[in-house]
Amino acid sequence: MRKAWNRYWQPPTTDGEILLGKSIAAFLPSIIATYAGATIFMTLIDNETYSTLGYLYFPNWIIGIMLLFLAPLAAVLSVELSIVASARVSDARAAQQLGALMFTPFMGIYIGAEIGLISLDTNTLLIISGILAALDLVLFRVSTATFRREEILTKWK
Repeated sequence: MRKAWNRYWQPPTTDGEILLGKSIAAFLPSIIATYAGATIFMTLIDNETYSTLGYLYFPNWIIGIMLLFLAPLAAVLSVELSIVASARVSDARAAQQLGALMFTPFMGIYIGAEIGLISLDTNTLLIISGILAALDLVLFRVSTATFRREEILTKWK
């Protein structure tokens, strides 16, 4: 009887598996919404500008880099920052407010592009993508090291 039970018994879910599930659950809706919004935007812009330009403006290389590299890497960065923030604080609102700080570097890039300090060409976007990929890897290591489900379940208000 004992051998039959052991064959079907599985160990409990690990912190890494819970972390992966949380990450996927946060990543997928945001990236799906981003792609849906971008598709609607590009379709509407192409419908309005085709008669003036004589060609379809979208998709182009810049929007391709933004949608294929920057958007997923920024979404992963947001998820990882939220996980690290939730591991450091004892309140859901505080974790949400800390996670909102993720937009600060992107606002800096946007303002820099608007005032002419940064050119958002393909090379710059690829460099930003590389920086985001490196940050994602570092934050993944930090989030897996700091995630403690027991503390979150017992200490949060």
